[in-house]
Amino acid sequence: MIDQLTAEQLAQKLDTDDSFTLFDTRPEDSYEAWHIQGAENVPFGPGEELTDDEADDIRRKTNGQSIVTICGKGLTSTGFGFELERHGFEDVAVVKGGMEDWSGVYEVVPIETDSENLVVVQLQRRAKGCLGYVIGSAATGEAAVVDATRHADQFEIVAAEAGLTIEHVLDTHVHADHISGGRELADTLDVPYHLGEAAAERDVAYEYEPVADGDTIELGDVELTALHTPGHTSEIVTYLVDDEVLLSADTLFVESVGRTELQFGDAEAATGAELLYESLHDTILELPEETRILPGHVSVTTDGRYEVASPGEPIAARLGDLRSDLDLLGLDRETFVARLTDQTPEKPPNYERVIAINTGREAPADETEATELELGPNNCAA
Repeated sequence: MIDQLTAEQLAQKLDTDDSFTLFDTRPEDSYEAWHIQGAENVPFGPGEELTDDEADDIRRKTNGQSIVTICGKGLTSTGFGFELERHGFEDVAVVKGGMEDWSGVYEVVPIETDSENLVVVQLQRRAKGCLGYVIGSAATGEAAVVDATRHADQFEIVAAEAGLTIEHVLDTHVHADHISGGRELADTLDVPYHLGEAAAERDVAYEYEPVADGDTIELGDVELTALHTPGHTSEIVTYLVDDEVLLSADTLFVESVGRTELQFGDAEAATGAELLYESLHDTILELPEETRILPGHVSVTTDGRYEVASPGEPIAARLGDLRSDLDLLGLDRETFVARLTDQTPEKPPNYERVIAINTGREAPADETEATELELGPNNCAA
């Protein structure tokens, strides 16, 4: 009998158990574009059968280990599992929902703060590297959600488990790599939804409460101060929380900075890079060196590895350390702009459609399309 694993169970197994072999049955091009760390590719289509030679090859690869299979939605991997069973393999499990469900796995990471009153929880969308936050006051129980992903219920659960009530929902900018859940969450809870005031220039088709540079959002005695830091996009806002933590969005990551051509286009990417240089050097790098940087993403490689830290560990850095360790921050303006415009990475898949959805000008046809639009890791870093 073939067992089933949820994507969450697979994540736990990957983190705690190395005595199994993971086979990915998707076509080679899908596997090469994005797969789970350690997975081996054995393309397997509907109705296919395993030959004795192929089964023997798998037997050699697994060397007696248990087997887990995964595909896009859990279909071909199930067929592959049955074929393994037919050839005498006994310990086989299939990941229910496949890579689609894997895309919705989250790690919940509390962030230590100097103040007992300040609550900061980082939500890591494991497969994509999207990072969102629940910020709250332990004294008053008030909270804000920053950069909620489409699975907004995850943020509600985290807030509830921390004894917090969500009073504000904020998006730092119009995202290009994933569909925001911010508006839907704010509507569900009947609380204000915020974007930077410069979002008015981006043809945003829905109502929001604009946040200007220097504005504060109060959660009891916890304050989020908005800093307009354009570059990645024109309207992007980062949030300084109680002069201790900076939610740096896609302006500054702990391993890179934000790319600039997704909004500005390749022809105007240099304009965005100029703005980003000024935002970094005139605003963020003017903050105290002890400021803790909590970014909006962590880069994920095509084979599912985090570029820094590991899933479930805080994705954070001290600003003073980034100043000395991150090469991009030490470049002069001209070299910085050249670096960002001459070495642009591959664009996120479907980014134009995702932007149109996040500005409210379009909507996904259904949940299936929304899932497919988001498949793959984020690609927001320069």
